[in-house]
Amino acid sequence: MAGFPQIMGIVNVTPDSFSDGGLYADPVRAVEHALELVEEGADLLDIGGESTRPGAQPVPVEEELRRVLPVIEGIRRHRADVPISVDTTKYEVARAALDAGATMLNDISALRFDPRIGELAAERDVPLVLMHMQGTPQTMQLNPTYSDVVAEVMEFLRERIGFARALGVRQIIADVGIGFGKTVEHNWQLLRRHREFLQLGVPLLLGISRKSFLGATLGIPEPRERDCATALLHALLLDSGAQILRVHNVRLLAQLRTLWQKLHADVLV
Repeated sequence: MAGFPQIMGIVNVTPDSFSDGGLYADPVRAVEHALELVEEGADLLDIGGESTRPGAQPVPVEEELRRVLPVIEGIRRHRADVPISVDTTKYEVARAALDAGATMLNDISALRFDPRIGELAAERDVPLVLMHMQGTPQTMQLNPTYSDVVAEVMEFLRERIGFARALGVRQIIADVGIGFGKTVEHNWQLLRRHREFLQLGVPLLLGISRKSFLGATLGIPEPRERDCATALLHALLLDSGAQILRVHNVRLLAQLRTLWQKLHADVLV
């Protein structure tokens, strides 16, 4: 049987992210938080310097660099072993982040905003996450519409994977983009049928942590109060085919992993 998915800890170094904006804007605090996530059980970290919440405005390259580079460099001074992903749509930020010690690129635009990120991933031979998003962060939640959300997201990701491979990218990860240009029901449809995306032939990353569809479904308006719901839903989705779970609260997912390992101890030996 497959093992437990990898846990990706989120480190937002932004003033305006939807659930923790401003908490880790200071590089020293962000590095401390990142190291705490690793101690709690994160297998890898995702560092983001530009909010992608609905309606978020783009950040200039210089500002995004100012936010993320000290954090990546700070983590590397303490931990040379932990994989670090940089969450960006900008080639300049991606390149500088890799130079500073990042080992993975996470592009929510799936190379639509700057295809040079694909060329960079190929040149450095690093993993590249390609995510589905309808529109941009500024427009994605205005009126998300699909005839068949699963089929359309599948086709988009298949095309983007082909595009990345044509650039020479060897390590590709796909993300259906929960909450990015989808209604609450669109998100649930994607989760119900998430295992179908294994047809893409690449590892799958799942990002549901603290998202608004959970709040809308359960009546939890405060994002940071959705951690329990996030962990519970991940428990229900362990057969969804996702190999990476991107979460804010690593401790709860690490507890889930321990329980899963105990439950399957005889099989895993």
